[in-house]
Amino acid sequence: MNIVDIQIESQSKQLPSTDQFQAWVDTVLVHDDEDSDVVIRIVDEAEMIQFNQQYRQKEGTTNILSFPFDAPDEVETTLLGDLLICAPVIENEALLQNKKLAHHWSHIVIHGVLHLLGYDHINDDEAKEMEALEIKMLSTIGIANPYQEKE
Repeated sequence: MNIVDIQIESQSKQLPSTDQFQAWVDTVLVHDDEDSDVVIRIVDEAEMIQFNQQYRQKEGTTNILSFPFDAPDEVETTLLGDLLICAPVIENEALLQNKKLAHHWSHIVIHGVLHLLGYDHINDDEAKEMEALEIKMLSTIGIANPYQEKE
């Protein structure tokens, strides 16, 4: 069983439920034979700006940061890592991209868990592989391709 620990440090009134977060994490980990733990911390801009500067040396906010946990060999743990998600950025992106808020949340959570599993999008080949996985996983829960342009 995958365990999702939700930490809410945001003032947003439009957050998904714990069950939704759990379902989105499970969508990624459905074929994983081992149980995994994921921490999801929902924050506002100030905290995200601080983390983005400290860990990526980038100014401003972003929608999600992923922190995979790489335990020393002698430490036994099921922790995959932490996701830091900025609720106001997610809400604004959904509005600007004309997407349902819940659909955008699901995409961002799935995207973040894939990062925890080692997927990345630094180069074009990696990006195509990661996007294809996201599209496939989102389709299993009835959500359209988030990369397709809206008309």
